[in-house]
Amino acid sequence: MKIFKLFLTLVLSLQTLNASDLPSDKQLQKMIGRMLLVGFSNESIDKNSEIVRHIKQYELGGVILFDRFYSNRSKTKNISSPKQLQNLTSKLKSFSNKPLIISVDQEGGKVARLKPAYGFTKIPSAKQISTLHVDRAKGIYKTQAQMLQTAGINCDFAPVVDLAVNPKNKVIYGLERSYGADTEEVVKYAKIFIDSLKNEKIISVLKHFPGHGSSLGDSHKGFVDISNTWNEIELEPYKELIKSNAVSMIMTAHVFNSHLDKKYPATLSYNVNTKLLREKLGYKGVVISDDLQMKAISKHYTLEQIVTLAINSGVDMLLFGNQLAEQNIDELVEVIAKQVKNGAISMKRILESNKRLEQLHKRRLAT
Repeated sequence: MKIFKLFLTLVLSLQTLNASDLPSDKQLQKMIGRMLLVGFSNESIDKNSEIVRHIKQYELGGVILFDRFYSNRSKTKNISSPKQLQNLTSKLKSFSNKPLIISVDQEGGKVARLKPAYGFTKIPSAKQISTLHVDRAKGIYKTQAQMLQTAGINCDFAPVVDLAVNPKNKVIYGLERSYGADTEEVVKYAKIFIDSLKNEKIISVLKHFPGHGSSLGDSHKGFVDISNTWNEIELEPYKELIKSNAVSMIMTAHVFNSHLDKKYPATLSYNVNTKLLREKLGYKGVVISDDLQMKAISKHYTLEQIVTLAINSGVDMLLFGNQLAEQNIDELVEVIAKQVKNGAISMKRILESNKRLEQLHKRRLAT
């Protein structure tokens, strides 16, 4: 292990790699596996489950859990009760030899996978929270963080730091997912959310970079162009929270902004994920994509194009929720490995992402 870590450090210092510098096929598959966060369709698992094979074979970086199937809301997918969820997360961890991200979308309000109907505590929406005194907000988010920790969840795709700048926006404003239009207020309540999660060793994820609050469309359903609605003020919450060293992970959005990149949406954009987020704003942590099966991406690009552009743009974790479509994980790993071997994806990027993910877990466990 020490020799391999030395190898990683050495290779990271190189600008380019020759084919002879590539690790073995098995090791490459596992390094790619660490960069994947995927959904699966079981309430309970055992050693023969497909997701368990993927965890073991590829050392998957993480999983995302949903309460219901997207195409059939009456059918339970991964979450039905506190006890069931505890059992599922415990099994997931037991089958993984490395720290496994077990994630959910638990913002509060209408975006909550842990619902009162299943026996969990009801959490207000961001808009409702923003009307409360800070001490009350702290109490609510402490309760939620403890609920997640007890359930075995170690990553929450929240808080939303999109500014509520467009009343016609249905996916953020309409669902009460924003703390408001004022940067100071958004940062104040987002920081409470982040700190509550951190106290329970749970990773928080800021979303949706570089800002989804001004959009008119829903990227679940198709292409979203924010070129004429987006304002640079939407970067302010990210600037402030990055400066405060509070950010563990940032989710990049499937929004297109010709002022930032004339060709690609943010998820696939080097200009957005590397030049803007990393170089200009100084972010050093993990970047995760929004679900790459959303129509804004999947309708316009092949799988090969999606993974190549995303990784090369600076994305460290690729999210395939397996809610909107079904992605074969063996095929996914093979496609990425092929792109690394033929030089379309640099090995340097694979190593960078693995290093950031390793540091993420070290920080989480050290808090």
